Amino acid sequence: MRRMSDPLRDRIERYYATVPLLFADAEDFGPLRLFVRKEPGAPYYGGPSHAQPTGAAPVGAADIARVRARQRELGVPEAFEWLAESAPALRARIEAAGLLVLRRPLMVLPPQHPLPPQPLPDGVTLRALTADDPALPAALALPHLAFAKEPPTAQPGLAAGPSDRAELSRLAEALTVDGTVAAVRPTLRAGHKILVAALAPDGTPLATGHYHPATAATEIGGVGTLPSARRQGLAAAVTAGLVAHARTHGVETIFLAYAEETVARIYARLGFREAGTTLLIADQPARS
Repeated sequence: MRRMSDPLRDRIERYYATVPLLFADAEDFGPLRLFVRKEPGAPYYGGPSHAQPTGAAPVGAADIARVRARQRELGVPEAFEWLAESAPALRARIEAAGLLVLRRPLMVLPPQHPLPPQPLPDGVTLRALTADDPALPAALALPHLAFAKEPPTAQPGLAAGPSDRAELSRLAEALTVDGTVAAVRPTLRAGHKILVAALAPDGTPLATGHYHPATAATEIGGVGTLPSARRQGLAAAVTAGLVAHARTHGVETIFLAYAEETVARIYARLGFREAGTTLLIADQPARS
């Protein structure tokens, strides 16, 4: 695989070192850093501390053990994430500690590559959701269905569409009651998270995706489609919408990670190219 250029690697590495600080505090454990959520939300991960000077001591088994002990104390997953090229020896040490390491290749959209709006089915619209958008609870619930290992079981006498829409409504209500929706609203108001949704004529989110801008860079993530709405080009449309929004708001470096080749082919058709490196994760539930 072609090696990522040093300037691009530095921009992505700086992004990964910066964006969690919008939502978390950093705790350093020698050459490792653990991001700890300030408010409720998906837990963050540990990884190499990019503040370490050149020639600093390599990560050792004791450093990994200290981070894992702190994660257990916090009651969060023992999760690590890092750019392979930034710490090439870390994978073997993480695996030696008994954690499963997963490979997530990166793709980057060339800055000058045009990405026009993608076609949408009749009646479907695309928009960036505000903090007070009535579609917000369902949009936050949608990934629970889009990325479920098995789609929701259809109720007797109902097609898949009504069934997963009913489940979407139930999950949206649950996320409202448990405070998840309220916790996300300030993040949207501050512009730290941009959430784009493809909406059915009745306002039901059919596909969503998001990005967090920082350091004139961003990673597009969470692009998923309601099971009954797949194979209509909605993921491509949401991705193009995220790119357009990011570029309009000063983001220059746009990249993403993928787990499946079928997904990579969609992004390749939109103009994303392999970045020549991989993102490696260990027990990182936000990605896996």
